[in-house]
Amino acid sequence: MYMYLNGEFIETSKAVISPLDHGYIYGLGVFETFRTYGGHPFLLDDHLERLNKGLEELQINRQFARSEVSSIIEELSSLNNLQDSYIRFNVSAGIGEIGLQTEPYDSPTVIMYQKPLPQMEQLREKEAVILKITRNTPETANRLKSHHFFNNVAAKRELGPDPSKEGIFLTEAGFLAEGVTSNLFWVKNGMLFTPGLETGILNGITRKFVLKMADRLGMPVEEGLYYTSELKNAEEIFFTNSIQEIIPVKSFGQERFPGKAGHYVQKLNGMYQKYVQSPGQ
Repeated sequence: MYMYLNGEFIETSKAVISPLDHGYIYGLGVFETFRTYGGHPFLLDDHLERLNKGLEELQINRQFARSEVSSIIEELSSLNNLQDSYIRFNVSAGIGEIGLQTEPYDSPTVIMYQKPLPQMEQLREKEAVILKITRNTPETANRLKSHHFFNNVAAKRELGPDPSKEGIFLTEAGFLAEGVTSNLFWVKNGMLFTPGLETGILNGITRKFVLKMADRLGMPVEEGLYYTSELKNAEEIFFTNSIQEIIPVKSFGQERFPGKAGHYVQKLNGMYQKYVQSPGQ
């Protein structure tokens, strides 16, 4: 497989970065993961907007335009012969002296990885599980999609390797937050609910897109602070992320849910699938 590293397309096995990169030493970096459908990156503008905001907050002097990133994706997809793929776009601070740096970083390390998507059933159902480990608080006002990822790793270790399960973080105060690698939604009385950003969750790109789709469907939406009991009384529950799309929940504790047969899951997924086939996204 080929990858992109600081302006070059090279075989992944030959890639080298400096051990003095502050992305490695101090975790200063942000990343985005997204899919290509037929060679087209889905919701690329939204991913780049979040990435660029994260870089600005980390004082990494680099911004990315759609044209530049699209060109990288096109060349990488050609080299790897992949039209439907998983992309990880990673930008770290770059080389610096040992010690905390207060001045901006001017030479970041820019990496793009690509890999084939595994065969995934559309609307793959999962069991929802409340995690014992709580969601950590963001380092700054808003959660970045940053290299500080051990809270998620620890949660995944608690949950275990079973791909049919997704863990749900609670906040320290006991409010529903998000999944290990996903955002959380549920439906009750025709209204769509999701934890608010004030819980410290990541404002997921697919989360934002689902909220827009709900609006287009005329579906009322509420974001806020909720306890676990809200899920037990829901009619449908689902997770979202950019790789697995909409992930319906079939069970939560002793409660059973319609999963992929859910009316609202079907409606939202139908609209989602129409959009992923649109090259303009």
